[in-house]
Amino acid sequence: MLLWFVILYLLVSIGIGLYAATRVHSARDFAVAGRHLPLPIVTATVFATWFGAETVLGISATFVKEGMGGVVADPFGAALCLILAGLFFANKLYRMNLLTIGDFYRVRYNRAVELIAAVCIVVSYLGWVSAQIMALGLVFNVVSGGAVSQEMGMVIGALIVLTYTTFGGMWSVALLDFVQMTVIMCGMLFIAWFVSGMTGGVSAVVSHAEAAGKLDFFPKGDYTQWVPFIGAWLTMMLGSIPQQDVFQRITAAKNQKTAVRGSVLGGSLYFIFAFVPMFLAYSATLVDPAVFGELLEQDSQLVLPTLILEHTPVFAQVIFFGALLSAIMSCSSATLLAPSVAFTENILKHFVFKHMSDREFLRAMRITLWCFGAVVLSVALNSELSIFKMVESAYKITLVAAFTPLAFGLYWKRANTQGALAAMVMGLSSWMLCEVFEPSAIWPPQLIGLLFSITGMVVGSLLPNLMGEHAEPHRHPNHHIAPLTE
Repeated sequence: MLLWFVILYLLVSIGIGLYAATRVHSARDFAVAGRHLPLPIVTATVFATWFGAETVLGISATFVKEGMGGVVADPFGAALCLILAGLFFANKLYRMNLLTIGDFYRVRYNRAVELIAAVCIVVSYLGWVSAQIMALGLVFNVVSGGAVSQEMGMVIGALIVLTYTTFGGMWSVALLDFVQMTVIMCGMLFIAWFVSGMTGGVSAVVSHAEAAGKLDFFPKGDYTQWVPFIGAWLTMMLGSIPQQDVFQRITAAKNQKTAVRGSVLGGSLYFIFAFVPMFLAYSATLVDPAVFGELLEQDSQLVLPTLILEHTPVFAQVIFFGALLSAIMSCSSATLLAPSVAFTENILKHFVFKHMSDREFLRAMRITLWCFGAVVLSVALNSELSIFKMVESAYKITLVAAFTPLAFGLYWKRANTQGALAAMVMGLSSWMLCEVFEPSAIWPPQLIGLLFSITGMVVGSLLPNLMGEHAEPHRHPNHHIAPLTE
């Protein structure tokens, strides 16, 4: 019954995705849903930005092993990213009428800055999307009782997500996110209620976790504990802001007010619901300490699925795996679409094929989507990292290369192209050198890279004046570009 439900759910998802394809008539429809999404759908799709494999399987397992301090990057950093993006970036970016976040670097600086930023943004998605594909393989393996291997499950999952995303683009992503967020919320709350009855209630689980020190958030040591803690927090909180999927959700809204409210509401909902999988996973250690203690050492990502399969009735299993599939598929489709659109717009269109019509541009985005899907599937099949670590590591490159030029470009009038290039070069080079020579130092390499990036922006932007030269003309961040031809 569980397997047949999964099959039925996948068929319904494909059907919704194909229905959404009827709304796609141009490249702008495919990339940002024509900028027509209302508040409920924007909120849902922002929520689904993060609520994926790492939330249900990765964060929950990490919390059980390391406690609240181990998940500072996600959900704390991730939720704050969405809230900060809504409060400080949504209005300015929405008014610019851009197709991708990479367009900002071209409009504000020049094509060289655009190219570097676009490459860094696209590369950053490899780990994140691969984590979703790995989780799909894990789900298919579990619900089939091992009949479908994890590798074959990854292939099947990737093909399903690619199919409906190819036809519907952002419209498919948005409509499915709305449906899937409803399934996620209802499903997770029901399972939490059901499991709490097996452990003596929510208060019993919380009390046990508190006694075990799992709820301690802030480090208790000296700077050797605080610096890595801050580095992990900033990696997700700031490194995720210059991401195409976050940008797409902001600019797909029907107006500025909806963009701001949707981002803040979605981020807040994500922060609240991210604690539900953590509660469930910790409950498992109380239900059967011996079995789940051993599983934590072998493969902690299986704790939650094993709890559901072995200690709940089929009805509860159907609800849980429906919610889990919803989370993974909504995140997978969005994170496959985002880098594909960014690569096509900011690299292919402006540096390779410079005179594409709208129809050719739309076709190029769909072809790129499948190419990127093949790459991330290969990474997923060959990676040995956990889902949580793959996601956590994805944003280091955008933190050191893309965040500073974006933030300073929006809020500092003296930021110029020389400063942006200096920020990118100094941020990337210092980060890579630290990763090679001192990867486990007290100061995280990405935190050093961020500091060097900020230094490069300030010094590089002020240097022409210090040398007595004329600074380049300032490009106002609210500059508008013409929309794509409908």
